[in-house]
Amino acid sequence: MLGGVAVHQQVRAWFRESARDLPWRGGCSAWGVLVSEIMLQQTPVVRVQPVWEQWMSRWPTPASFAAESQGEILRAWGRLGYPRRALRVHAAAAMIVEQHDGEVPDTFEALLTLPGIGTYTAAAVAAFAFGRRETVVDTNIRRVHARLVIGQALPAPTLTAAEMKLAADLLPHDPAESVEWNAAVMELGALVCTARSPKCGLCPVRTECAWIAAGQPEPTYMPKGQPWAGTDRQVRGAVMAVLRAADAPIHADLLWASDTELATTAPLAHPAEVATALGKLHDLNTQAPQLERALAGLLADGLAQLSDDGYHLPH
Repeated sequence: MLGGVAVHQQVRAWFRESARDLPWRGGCSAWGVLVSEIMLQQTPVVRVQPVWEQWMSRWPTPASFAAESQGEILRAWGRLGYPRRALRVHAAAAMIVEQHDGEVPDTFEALLTLPGIGTYTAAAVAAFAFGRRETVVDTNIRRVHARLVIGQALPAPTLTAAEMKLAADLLPHDPAESVEWNAAVMELGALVCTARSPKCGLCPVRTECAWIAAGQPEPTYMPKGQPWAGTDRQVRGAVMAVLRAADAPIHADLLWASDTELATTAPLAHPAEVATALGKLHDLNTQAPQLERALAGLLADGLAQLSDDGYHLPH
């Protein structure tokens, strides 16, 4: 298939020469790999790396992380988005300490038992942290496979069984080679075989690419980007920014206040960062039902708590 060994060698050779020097590659602890994989879900490397480095410096082991409060973890998560991921890492760390003597489990099956760890993350950690031969399939890998093998501009809108079988069929039998292949195809999709502007002239296997051979046909569908402006997600993010900035509960009235009301609220027993975050929330001009939904969702997801004094991060 695809020239067999030659294609694998070409892609892996390109990876060794062109891959980014990322801190969770080569010599990183299994804990560091696990944290990176969760942070990188739906979040670009440029945003993840500084936060990951701060986390590894502050919480270098699952035990140190599990001992931290959820509120402080959410505060340190910052603006990575989808903050429930932070709570999943915390729950996974707690189980690692309680059931695995503080060591990240080293098999796909054991990793899959950790809270918040799905099949992709379990396979990625088993492969990249422990050198296991696992089929790793993310968005970048799916896109490379779709073009290189199938001749389609984009993979199916959702992961299919046929894609998983193709990825398994393409995986080298040697464990070390399979790990490098997974990382190399993922990197090829991230840097060269990109979704919108592929750099085909730089591709190490362009002469083998079925999509190029077919004349680079257009996609059969247009991916729908996730809206942000005006959505409940934007409001939730703005509220979370307020709670992260605060060192005391935020009274509900402040979340609803206009800038004028906020300026006359005295004394405002919060740091200046809170006023800034509140100002950004108020600038959204959110209507009552949407803010109520956002607050209810944050409470339901365990990202916020409500006490007699107001809203705050979980303890």
